[in-house]
Amino acid sequence: MYGKQVRGIERSSFLISPEGLLIHEWRKLKVKNHIEEVLQVLRQLSTE
Repeated sequence: MYGKQVRGIERSSFLISPEGLLIHEWRKLKVKNHIEEVLQVLRQLSTE
């Protein structure tokens, strides 16, 4: 902000399998459409 470094919040979300493996991660996400992105990944995984 105005040339100064500031600390902020970085929103992140993780999709973890029942076995505890990281399947997908979202960094610096925007909350507005995030659920649609998650559902899209879940749909892709269910067809594999």
